[in-house]
Amino acid sequence: MKDRWPLFWLALHRRRRMLGALLLGMVAFEALIVVVAGALAPGDLFSSGGKGPPSAYQAFSGSSGNVSIASYPGLLGAGLTHPFWIAMQLTAIGSLAAAAVAADVESGTVELVMVRPVSRSRLLAERTAALLAVVLALNAAATVTVAAGVALSPGIHRAVPLSGVFAAGFMGIGFALCMIGPAMAVSAAGRRRSQVIGATIAIAAVGFAVNFIALAWTPAAPLRFLSPFHYYTPGDALAEGGVQWWQFGILAGVGLLGLLLAHVLLRRRDLAP
Repeated sequence: MKDRWPLFWLALHRRRRMLGALLLGMVAFEALIVVVAGALAPGDLFSSGGKGPPSAYQAFSGSSGNVSIASYPGLLGAGLTHPFWIAMQLTAIGSLAAAAVAADVESGTVELVMVRPVSRSRLLAERTAALLAVVLALNAAATVTVAAGVALSPGIHRAVPLSGVFAAGFMGIGFALCMIGPAMAVSAAGRRRSQVIGATIAIAAVGFAVNFIALAWTPAAPLRFLSPFHYYTPGDALAEGGVQWWQFGILAGVGLLGLLLAHVLLRRRDLAP
């Protein structure tokens, strides 16, 4: 098996310690979120003065407007849009995407790879597959942890169906795809790993900020359509018990377009350092 896809396995082997730490961190973090959600009475949150949470807080609950953060779906959704969750996803995506092409160009080792009977398409395909395997593992770890916590908490389970937990996890894969495509395109065109990591962080940070501003400030509302966090809504999935397929389609579509662009750029570029 390893002889058939050597670049795939090599990419995973080189970052096995980092990936193990990310998986453990994801499980621990989501377990903490479930414990906190079970210990709190969501209806008491933001209850001072009889006012609910500001509308901009929907950005933190992963909702397009139907789910308040002062609810079980909102609290669990916050665990799937929390900066820590985003950071773990971006760490994996930025690291493996940078290593796909840009890091080898920066170090000069890309020439050693390309003198072997390995096409540029195969190089990109195997390293993209490794990245996809990692984000699938991360989102599966988060989903299974939240599902176990919900199943063991009758109060939460009454408000959050298990189908909603798995739907939210599936939406997380869509978000990861939306980040992977542009990251791989930058790697295919770039010459330094810092360019890839910086671009990946910038896309997510700017996207979150734009979505928050659009929810908080009515004149900026149309800008929300430019943010991946407008389409990645785990809080809605948790409450409704199903996948928002059109939103997932947009997230996955952006990712696929990015991968197609990466393929075109890699085929046309000069790989000399």
